[in-house]
Amino acid sequence: MSKEAALRAMREARYNERATRSTAAARPARPALRAVEPQPTDPVAPASPADQLCGHRSMNGRTCTREHGHAAKSHRYS
Repeated sequence: MSKEAALRAMREARYNERATRSTAAARPARPALRAVEPQPTDPVAPASPADQLCGHRSMNGRTCTREHGHAAKSHRYS
């Protein structure tokens, strides 16, 4: 048996083992979610467009801290 065939057999065995397990029996039932009461909105006026940030998201979840609609090609993340 070649190395590739052995790896394929191991992968298929793991897959079959996971498929035979019952996931519903292994997990406890979730409790019912409570209804959330709506929170009163803040009476603060929304920020003007000049005060808002760009908000562009990088691949690792950081957001751009430049002003909204900036002309720079690059973003500054924090």
